[in-house]
Amino acid sequence: MENKSFEMVKLAVEALEDKKAEDIKIIDIREISVLADYFIIAGGSNPSQIQALCDNVQEKLGRAGYPERQTEGYEAANWVLVDFGDVIVHIFDKENRLLYDLERLWRDGSQIDVEAFK
Repeated sequence: MENKSFEMVKLAVEALEDKKAEDIKIIDIREISVLADYFIIAGGSNPSQIQALCDNVQEKLGRAGYPERQTEGYEAANWVLVDFGDVIVHIFDKENRLLYDLERLWRDGSQIDVEAFK
């Protein structure tokens, strides 16, 4: 279980970095929530980039055998949520990332250095 989640985070971070995501954060929520093991939060500079980030994450994880369960917000592309079960990826534009501030809302989780997944 843990190795699967770790691998999913690693692949998602690689996919986000491939498309130049901004300020990638990983929050370990295993101890505080049954929703998922990890949240990944990343930024995009415009709707096209946000959709490209989403597409790349879906493709990379899908190829590895981790299809998404649900995707929300793709059309508006100001906050896209991609649910892979154990890992949930949030891709925001700058305005909505500040507005929703998931890092603060989930501050009881453990922030993990992105470098730890490389």
